Amino acid sequence: MVSDENTKPFPAEFSDADGDFISAQDEVTVAIPADPDDPEDRDVTVAVLKRAHMGRFVRTLRHRLGLSQAEFAERYGIPVANIRQYEIGRTMPPPAVRSYLKVISAEPDRTAQALAA
Repeated sequence: MVSDENTKPFPAEFSDADGDFISAQDEVTVAIPADPDDPEDRDVTVAVLKRAHMGRFVRTLRHRLGLSQAEFAERYGIPVANIRQYEIGRTMPPPAVRSYLKVISAEPDRTAQALAA
């Protein structure tokens, strides 16, 4: 069981009432410009940063629960391939999955019990 002191709130920057978390503008807005002295460096967009932060959230949640990707996927019914994609920042979970992750973060044991019932 996860104690209350280990329960961290879902980051506010991942809450989106309108369901349009990463906008087209985010895909082109540069958050971190490339180093002009490094020919292999590339600009980092706002969208890339948002996916990376979400990936970190999913990974730290899973680690806090002491679960592997496969165990997390099995326990909470999210395909392991999706967990992998979220964690590496390749894709952003859809709004319903982000909401589900909030529930898991707040009540991991109760969520697993409800799914097992």
